[in-house]
Amino acid sequence: MNGILVAAAAVPFGVFLLLGAASWLGVPLTERVVSALVVASAGVSAALLATTVRSGPVEVVVGTWFHGFPLVLRADWLSVPVGVLAALLGALIGAFSRRYLHRDPGFRRFHVLLALFVAGVQLVVLAGTPDLLVVGWELTGLASALLIAFFHQRRGPVAHGLRAFITYRVCDVGLVGAVVVVHHGGPPLAVGLLLLWGSMGKAAQFPLGGWLPRAMEGPTPSSAICYGAISVSLGPYLLLRTHDLWAGAPALPVVIAVVGGVTAVHATLVGRTQTDIKTTLAYASSTQIGLVLVEIGLGWEVFALVHLLGHAAVRSAQVLRSPSLLHDHHHLEQALGEPVTRSGGGWSRVTPRPVRLWLYRFALERGYLDAVVVDHAVGRFARLVRRFAAADERWVRRWEVAR
Repeated sequence: MNGILVAAAAVPFGVFLLLGAASWLGVPLTERVVSALVVASAGVSAALLATTVRSGPVEVVVGTWFHGFPLVLRADWLSVPVGVLAALLGALIGAFSRRYLHRDPGFRRFHVLLALFVAGVQLVVLAGTPDLLVVGWELTGLASALLIAFFHQRRGPVAHGLRAFITYRVCDVGLVGAVVVVHHGGPPLAVGLLLLWGSMGKAAQFPLGGWLPRAMEGPTPSSAICYGAISVSLGPYLLLRTHDLWAGAPALPVVIAVVGGVTAVHATLVGRTQTDIKTTLAYASSTQIGLVLVEIGLGWEVFALVHLLGHAAVRSAQVLRSPSLLHDHHHLEQALGEPVTRSGGGWSRVTPRPVRLWLYRFALERGYLDAVVVDHAVGRFARLVRRFAAADERWVRRWEVAR
């Protein structure tokens, strides 16, 4: 059983290394072979993980990287369902992408990144220690950002990929800090707050969720698995996985529930005013992940896990379906001879007009988060850095003249 668990984590990573080496060396591989390798690796990983259910919780010590950093893999009631679903969705996306990205110049690059993403997710899910979890967390974040910037010929995808990557980096400080505090025996409240901050970036929670709708610049298959299903689910999974580390802080569940509740309300309002289906689905994902955080805060761990798995499966299917949805919607309107009846009119009737107008403008501006976060917080920091850089350059020039 120990070998099965190690193989479940190693197979996707092995395929990533194989495809990466083939690309580096210029080995010609057909689209069929590339797709088959990725799909097979994800399917094998799911099958191997599923076999561990019969033996109950399994923990494998693979070795020690260096002193204080044991390599431990764990399969239990939490990691096995998430790992199996992630691998199955990875196999589905790999099979879907074979036709969706047929003859695309970046076909192999996409599948290399997909294999890396699946490998990183499996490492996050199966990690038995917070230290090993950080490694998988970083691999997943790197693959996600590169998939957002997949169409790098255009400026938009690159800018949005950088924004997601920067958001990840800022929040990952919390995860790394939590690991340091755990190693030094710090208080559970500090550990929990740092873990919550680390999870908010991946889970696109308020006020850090502005990168998620922009992430839809990536190919539809990557949007389905990364930002509709698995990547955003890693935030709640982190809190569920590390529950024992922050369980001694009674105030933390309240903070988690408040963050999730505020995110759910904000994303629901903003999502109702979006004009394209992928952005609407992005805010719908943020809403559901926020509700999962509320459930974690209330102590409904099993319910939160079921909600997380169900949302991942449904949202992935919806994002894959989104390119053809508008086409079918137009056909439906032609068949009916009139526009399709829109829902949600009940709220308009009971809400005063001034309030409706304010909410509508608030939603159109996406809660003014871009102005607050980007222009004021990040913009001021960037201007300060540029001033320091300019001052440093002036000092260097004066020093050169003095010599």
